[in-house]
Amino acid sequence: MSKPLEDYGLIGNMLSAALVSRDGSIDWLCLPHFNSAACFAALLGTEEHGCWRLRPRGEFRSSRRYIPGTAVLETRFETATGAATLFDFMPLSDDEERVDVVRIVRGDEGHVDMDMDLILRFNYGQAVPWVRRRDYGISAIAGPDAVELHTRAPLEGKDLRTVSCFKIQAGEHMPFTLSYHPSHKTPHFVPDRLESLDRTVSWWKEWSKRCRTDRRFPEWHEAIVRSLITLKLLTFRPTGGIVAAPTTSLPENLGGTRNWDYRYCWLRDSALTLYALLNAGYREEAEAWRMWLMRTAAGHPSQLQIMYGIAGERSLPEMEIPWLPGYEGSKPVRIGNAASAQIQMDIYGELIDTLHAAREAELAPLEEAWRLQRVLLAPLEQRWNTMDHGIWEVRGARRAFTHSRLMCWVGFDRAIKSAERFHLKGPLDNWRRARDDIRADILRHGFDAGMNSFVQYYGGKALDASLLLIPQVGFLPIDDPRVAGTIAAVEKGLVRDGLVMRYVPESADDGLGQDEGVFLACSFWLADAYVMQGRLDEAAALFERLLDLRNDLGLLAEEYDPVRRRLVGNFPQGFSHIGLVNTAYNLLQAQGPARQRSRSAAPHNGSGAHGEGKADPHASAQASQAIAAATTPAVPASGD
Repeated sequence: MSKPLEDYGLIGNMLSAALVSRDGSIDWLCLPHFNSAACFAALLGTEEHGCWRLRPRGEFRSSRRYIPGTAVLETRFETATGAATLFDFMPLSDDEERVDVVRIVRGDEGHVDMDMDLILRFNYGQAVPWVRRRDYGISAIAGPDAVELHTRAPLEGKDLRTVSCFKIQAGEHMPFTLSYHPSHKTPHFVPDRLESLDRTVSWWKEWSKRCRTDRRFPEWHEAIVRSLITLKLLTFRPTGGIVAAPTTSLPENLGGTRNWDYRYCWLRDSALTLYALLNAGYREEAEAWRMWLMRTAAGHPSQLQIMYGIAGERSLPEMEIPWLPGYEGSKPVRIGNAASAQIQMDIYGELIDTLHAAREAELAPLEEAWRLQRVLLAPLEQRWNTMDHGIWEVRGARRAFTHSRLMCWVGFDRAIKSAERFHLKGPLDNWRRARDDIRADILRHGFDAGMNSFVQYYGGKALDASLLLIPQVGFLPIDDPRVAGTIAAVEKGLVRDGLVMRYVPESADDGLGQDEGVFLACSFWLADAYVMQGRLDEAAALFERLLDLRNDLGLLAEEYDPVRRRLVGNFPQGFSHIGLVNTAYNLLQAQGPARQRSRSAAPHNGSGAHGEGKADPHASAQASQAIAAATTPAVPASGD
């Protein structure tokens, strides 16, 4: 029986990551990197597909938390004879192949009888390794992969697994380290685990202290910090790429086939990611993300993809793993992602918008960034009206998706503004002509006057939550009646139990024909639209509702099932946490990411002239009142 996603915490070292359940089982771990094959795959099957359990023998109660400001997970076990704490973490390393998972059991009260059960299954639960006893523990090898288990605990091989039974007294520590190395190389030295714990805690606390936020509202501050730590954990440190999630094939519909591999980096997340990092004060991470984008997008503009591997790999072939039964029987289990080969025109605007935002934020100037923008726009002048698969990567027919055309408009718009503001050279007349043509096309074909709303694709009647971004990217002002009509239509047609669906699957013909949960990023977008409309009480209330969907550790999945009241989809999902950070700053700042992004649009004249509406000088004070009203108990107004 699969455990609810809410049961899991995330640990990692910016090379890979593991999911740890509240009962002390690591059920998902890919080694040595995010996109490597899993050696623990019980998340998508059973314990026989690999897991590492460490828990008290018999009945126990558990509670857990992250050490504040860190990615170190503490799980406290209480039994009839005593209490013990399990520390789970992955030390940071400068070696791309050095990945350790450290687990330390500390006796707190009385004594606790503990059991350890290590079931190693390489290649996504398929390969049983060759295990040999060592003086420090065991070594296990299967093909190219090898791990060493270092521990003082007594070990015994039993039924193709390694088990241990030991007693922990108050004041004692029992450490375990699972250390990866390529099978053809010598294992690396494993340092003292308590010292490693101290170093890891210190590093994370120093990192999280850099977060810029309003500490008058501690619950929101902690939510922002936890989301930023999660984004950091999803970053592949050697390249700066950020994976969408550390998991594959966690279903968007329990028991269904909407199961995708998210261990890759999406270009379309780039602008919102950059705004989240910059507003929080993490310029170094923003710069690393921009450089990953620059390197990855290098090449012929017609070959630009929607997603890439963590090092910029282009080939992400999709295949199915037949021996894994899937999370709650949701098959197939997929690795790779065929959507990487789809045509999606929105990514050109997304990339150019990100580079423009980086330039406005005064990140290190790059002449190559402007050259790349010019190269991308040259073919886009002829290709912007290409049919594509859209932001949601539908596996049905290609269409003229309104959001795709919107982002093509954004590409030309931001290039014009960059050229004008920073005195850069480019064919401005051509770009202005293309921008005006796209704008006219969207207003003529993407808006349904009878519905008083923009629609998902030309000629259709389906709604789409991505259209909530129209005022945020500056295409139309927030007070334009067509924007208000679109927001109202989304509220009426896409909101389920107070949360926002991407679209209604049966009305959109996405090629999959199944229902799904509500997409959490879209609910954050609705809250952002409320902020821009001045509906701050509603924005704060929706934000609080979304915070309540996090698990006890502050983590969000991709979607939420309002019927079963469970998180669904890959977990934790970076896009959801990016939405949390940006919406929090939209509420806490008079000029948050949504207004910052809308101001990035170049001013121009014409029907429905766009540009951000007047900023409300009292917005920050109003937001503070809305936050206080939505938060229970009320938060004191003192603090730094």
